[in-house]
Amino acid sequence: MTTRRILMTAALGALAVPALIRSARAATQFDLATVWPDGNYHTKNAQRFAAEVAKATGNAVTINVHAGGALGFKGPELLGAVRDGLVPMADILNNQQIGEAPTMGIEGISFLCGSYEELKVLHKYLMPEYERVAKANNQKFLYIVPWPTQYTHLKTPITSIDGLRGVRIRASDKNTADMCNLLGAAGTMMPWGEVVPALASGRIDGVCTSATSGVDGRFWEFLKVAYRTNHTFSSQLVSVNLDNWNRLAAGDRAKIEEVAKRLQPEFWDVSAADDTNSVKRLSEGGLQVLDVDPAIMAEMRRRTASIKDDFIKRAPAARPIVEAYLRELGRA
Repeated sequence: MTTRRILMTAALGALAVPALIRSARAATQFDLATVWPDGNYHTKNAQRFAAEVAKATGNAVTINVHAGGALGFKGPELLGAVRDGLVPMADILNNQQIGEAPTMGIEGISFLCGSYEELKVLHKYLMPEYERVAKANNQKFLYIVPWPTQYTHLKTPITSIDGLRGVRIRASDKNTADMCNLLGAAGTMMPWGEVVPALASGRIDGVCTSATSGVDGRFWEFLKVAYRTNHTFSSQLVSVNLDNWNRLAAGDRAKIEEVAKRLQPEFWDVSAADDTNSVKRLSEGGLQVLDVDPAIMAEMRRRTASIKDDFIKRAPAARPIVEAYLRELGRA
């Protein structure tokens, strides 16, 4: 090789190195924390979202989903963890964040919403408040997906409301714990990661949660019956720290928002389908899945009617949202 060719090759190599460095720096990786296991549909949704984001941005932004609480954060800690930059992204359960943002518990008002369609109406009035909460906590909510129908999983069937007296029932949020207490049970707030050990040790006798979580926790190994109380809704919000978000190129931010908007309706369909599949799996495991006797359900609603007013007293910003929702449904 001539001296001239050697010098030209070296010069071209020198030019290439900064380009490679710029390319490496342009690629952004975000860790996403979730407490739910790999098999949970919310986790699968997050994994699909991550794959679609990588595709849409040409791998300029990649999201690494860490399931099962692998990053060490419990559910109630996730809003604060994203706010403080301890993790760039998280899949956050709304009603576990009421210590930081009380209005995130609105969906959990007992018997406020009875179906996905009613929840969509509530979200129409709720999302502006969620946007305010996100901004106040230095983050952006990218998409929201509900948990399906809620069940009350118990060790033994009940024939009247008195069958709940003194039964220690896990609740994921204060509203549900209050509901259990008003029904005569002993409501206990508990993060998901503690539920299965508490069932195994006998510290709790039942769990208020979805059939999806019942499958995750293999409830048939501890409990005998699941009642479709459908007492509340709750949703997961995939969130990103605002400082991390703002450092992305504007074009990549737009692409990620487009992916989130496109996938959210599909994820809602996944939620509805997962309820059906999870009920089947619970039944196959040996758990009875039953509708609540109408007389017992009427008594449940009567005893818990005060929860809505008490919630609004604690979180006054909820009043216009709840009232607008009830007006639209003709229940004001």
